[in-house]
Amino acid sequence: MSIAAAVVDVGWVNGLAAIRSLGRAGIRVLAVDHRPSALGFRSKYAERLVSPDPFEEEHRFVNFVRALGEVVIFPTHDNVLNAIARYTDDLDVLTPFPAWDLLERVQSKRAQLEQAQAAGVDVPAADPGTFPVIVKPDRSVEFKRRYKRQAFRCDTPAELEEALAKTEEFGPIVQELVPGGDDALYSVGSYLTRDGRALGVFCGRKLRQTPPGIGTCRVGEAVWIPEVVDSALQLLRAFGYHGLSQVEFKRDARDGRYKLMEINPRLWQWHGLATACGVDLPRIAYADLVGETPPPAQMNGDGKRWAITLLPGESPAPQRPPYVDAVFAVDDPKPALVHLARVARSVVR
Repeated sequence: MSIAAAVVDVGWVNGLAAIRSLGRAGIRVLAVDHRPSALGFRSKYAERLVSPDPFEEEHRFVNFVRALGEVVIFPTHDNVLNAIARYTDDLDVLTPFPAWDLLERVQSKRAQLEQAQAAGVDVPAADPGTFPVIVKPDRSVEFKRRYKRQAFRCDTPAELEEALAKTEEFGPIVQELVPGGDDALYSVGSYLTRDGRALGVFCGRKLRQTPPGIGTCRVGEAVWIPEVVDSALQLLRAFGYHGLSQVEFKRDARDGRYKLMEINPRLWQWHGLATACGVDLPRIAYADLVGETPPPAQMNGDGKRWAITLLPGESPAPQRPPYVDAVFAVDDPKPALVHLARVARSVVR
């Protein structure tokens, strides 16, 4: 534990959860963000480091990371992940993700679909000829930054034409909209070693997204679905992937099959639920990368829930226990106080 962990992009709950996970294990945690207001900076488990903006000043940001020396680094969003991954040969960091050539391929939505089909993993139908459809980008980082969304839903030919024009420079992919609500979305979070062994596997589903339909998790529930777990690990191993990831599927109500939505090669927003269920993925990754060879973790919290209970501009979302809140923690109260003040200000406005 003499090697520090650096959690990069700590503005929201995925970074905060990683900080707490590592800090509670007695690991020195460096919280890195270009925004002084980042929520993770308020955690008692983190040392605050304000960096250049990785998107606007990539080279200055990389030099900042270089100055950290040998650390285990945990990017929590794609833009910082990519900025670091492109330069790992020139950095001392230990990374829970593969080399850039493989990582870039895994991030391609088109490559994900092609690899899934080759591995026998179900995917949504392409160009189905009926509406509604989804248009999403092959390369998503700049698309998300520009449009503040992950994809376009199209219910008419006119909407499809408009979405294709907006997505043209990002490599548009047209798919059927798999029927089902937010609670039909299932995620497998895992950490795989370089030889493909799974040291930690979590499985859960979303119960609510913000915004509904195509959004991020507001409420999640731990539930072990062997078919989903097997498909996720099969796909990751087909890529030769190692490190942290989240693989998301949607259950098709028409045939009961789980169809690939996407792979995220990093920690995802609600990985704190995995930790609450005994699969502490940041801690597992850290241990493996510093040579501790941890034993495989077993998920033990079926039915446990996670929620962002309070969110500015939205109604509260308390859950039946047992559940873990994304922000509130008895042993680390300051982030919750800051978050509560922000929610209160939004109500006043």
